[in-house]
Amino acid sequence: MEMSSRSQLLKEEFPPPYNSIFPAEVTVIATDHEIRTTIQQSTIDPDTETHVYKRRWYVLFAYCMLAMTQGGLWNTWGPIAASSEDAFGWSDGDIALLSNWGPISYVLATFIMSWVVDVKGLRWACLSAALMVAVGAGVRCITDTPPYVKWTIHLGQFLNGLAGPVAMAVPPVVSVVWFPVKQRTTATAAAAFPNGIGVALSFLTGPYMVPDRVSNTNTTASNLSQERNSTAGRVSEERHDIMMYMYVEAIWSFFVLLMILVYFPAKPSKPPTLSASVERLDFKAGAKTLLRNARFWVICATYGISLGVFNCWQSVLDVILKPHNIDEDEAGWLGFYSILAGCVGSVVLAKFADIFSRHMKMFLLLLYGGGTVSFVWFTLLINGTIKESTYSLYTAIVLATLLLNASVPLYYEMACEVTYPVAEGITNFVLTLVNNIGGLLFLLISMIPHLGTAWENWACLGAIVSCIPVLFLIKENYNRLEVDEIKHE
Repeated sequence: MEMSSRSQLLKEEFPPPYNSIFPAEVTVIATDHEIRTTIQQSTIDPDTETHVYKRRWYVLFAYCMLAMTQGGLWNTWGPIAASSEDAFGWSDGDIALLSNWGPISYVLATFIMSWVVDVKGLRWACLSAALMVAVGAGVRCITDTPPYVKWTIHLGQFLNGLAGPVAMAVPPVVSVVWFPVKQRTTATAAAAFPNGIGVALSFLTGPYMVPDRVSNTNTTASNLSQERNSTAGRVSEERHDIMMYMYVEAIWSFFVLLMILVYFPAKPSKPPTLSASVERLDFKAGAKTLLRNARFWVICATYGISLGVFNCWQSVLDVILKPHNIDEDEAGWLGFYSILAGCVGSVVLAKFADIFSRHMKMFLLLLYGGGTVSFVWFTLLINGTIKESTYSLYTAIVLATLLLNASVPLYYEMACEVTYPVAEGITNFVLTLVNNIGGLLFLLISMIPHLGTAWENWACLGAIVSCIPVLFLIKENYNRLEVDEIKHE
């Protein structure tokens, strides 16, 4: 269907004064497949006054800080797994459960936070999320004494996880509310990657603030006291380091809360685009529409299965690499470089997607093809099929993460286009909910005692490969984009 076919069909169905206003309810029929887009309780006026505000960059920055903080706190424990297990007597299953609170809380909070975004607006959603992150970080500072520390740490992770839906699913809402068409996918990517940046930074800050004394006991200087070398002394120092880490994260979390409290409006006075001016379907109608949209669920399946498993696989990278004599510090640098590469790649690719706005499916197929090759390479290295080397290991993980994480903003925007005029909030909350369910199942299996870690690499590879044929079957729709193009005809 040509770019202007939708507006042409509207002009034929609704003769002048078409150019002044559309009817309150519009049904559009595509030429090859019957695709109905109904806009209720709203009008589309091509002459609607739009404006792009400079303050959008502050809003984007403040949201990025929130998303980064939430992601960093979620991934606190994987990078310091060895020290935490030694300090508190925990197991690999305990570390997996701490990571698992992210998807568990996500499932519980998704529809509540989706309702807040779509009904109350961005300010209330981001403010409540920032409050939960700050309180969760504060709770973790209460004690370092077992068994009570396990309760406070788990409660803090649970509260932080409740903010996950806002930290992960709101980027398309921020972009559509504040940014013009040619910056929309780029803004979505810029808002989506800080959550990953937080995860990446935790791979550095964790081992830096909580050194791995378990693996490095033989390197202790000979002039240190015998007490420092003893198990009790080592555990005491590990607990001290961990609590200092908790204090630093808590202070930063309250600073981010203050940043959003001071200024974070729900929306600008004038919309940046024509589609942003259109009132979305109400929450209940939007939810029903999503349930009936088969193309949306295909997108959900590919995104949720592949990236849900892959993201949680990254959170336990330290545990996966531990049997291969790769310590916390080395695993931390691997995690940092790979996630940073994925974040940069997502923004660069999003810019291309803004320029070539009707080729998202092609971009996804290229990304998944390259990601599959890279992850096969990594799996063969880890299993000893290919001779291991630090250089090869870094390259394989960085490439896989770069390519797969770059697909995230494309999924967000594709889902919004397919479901428009359903509100971007509920669309992407459901999309990321499926992602977290995939990760939840992966982490639940990893909690089974004596299961090992070799299966995790093959499970992640299978999740990625299985989505490639599904991507071939996706039929693209650009409902929202076609509304915006009306103004430029």
